Amino acid sequence: MASAGHLELSDFIKSVHQNLREASKRIGSEHAWQNHCSDEENLKKYAHSMQELACQYWEKNIESNTKSRIKWTVDSCMNYFTNEISKFRNKEKDISLKINCELAESDSYELQKTTKLKLLDVGSCYNPFNKFEVFEVTAIDIAPAVDGVYKSDFLNVKVGDTLAPNNNGFDELPRNYFDIVVFSLLLEYLPSPKQRLLCCEKAYEILKNEGLLIVITPDSNHVGANAKYMKSWRYVLAKIGFSRIKYEKLPHVHCMAFRKAISKAVASRWAELHENEELFEEIYIPQDFNNSNKERTNNCEVGSDRTQSIFVDFAELPECDIF
Repeated sequence: MASAGHLELSDFIKSVHQNLREASKRIGSEHAWQNHCSDEENLKKYAHSMQELACQYWEKNIESNTKSRIKWTVDSCMNYFTNEISKFRNKEKDISLKINCELAESDSYELQKTTKLKLLDVGSCYNPFNKFEVFEVTAIDIAPAVDGVYKSDFLNVKVGDTLAPNNNGFDELPRNYFDIVVFSLLLEYLPSPKQRLLCCEKAYEILKNEGLLIVITPDSNHVGANAKYMKSWRYVLAKIGFSRIKYEKLPHVHCMAFRKAISKAVASRWAELHENEELFEEIYIPQDFNNSNKERTNNCEVGSDRTQSIFVDFAELPECDIF
């Protein structure tokens, strides 16, 4: 049972997200996001609310046999880079032979055992990965809650050649630089599918070949309730050049690991094989359709009766008893 303090914090988080979605529908997602990012007082309160929820409530309420989103991410990354990367590389080579796509060995990933994994945590808030020695963390957020998190808007950060923060955070991030990019409770925060896609495309650019994009998104329903949404996300990311290599449904979140393929053609082959399944062509969440009794998008029918019970909103997640 959530406490009064827990509910008060989560109610504030919900109001911020609801206001952002409503503003997006009135003035467009880009203007709404700009206004949201410029509201310093609101962002500061949001940052501290999220930090308190995560550290004081979510972590304490995790059952002993339930893995947290942080532990899932760490374990998945370590297992991949330590044990699995060669397996997936060989699988990609096999597919490339079938589609006559030659892979250059020089494009493969190389990890020195003495080198820390370079991890970019987008929407970090309180920098939860900094305590793990295996990572060299770059943490960014539009509303940092602690020192060490750079105030930066990933949507507006350019892809360039250097990793050099200034007083205002990062103006650019280097391409082909990071081993891991983490989007934990990020994509559903953004008010439009276009913005979510832009984030994923940018992640592809700044990741090394065979690097990992970790995507964690909230959902308290059973594993099959939102299968079409999750499969559509996989479909869209495959066309960008990502292969989904791991998926797990925890009690209140979907956890996914996507591998940046050495060849985009290999990753997009999965999308081609599933293009007749009437999947969404964009990264939709049910809240995108909440104001319509019935909408038809890309030949996929979405009615208000479906969206009533699916996909716990990012803001609603803190009300869950475990996380």
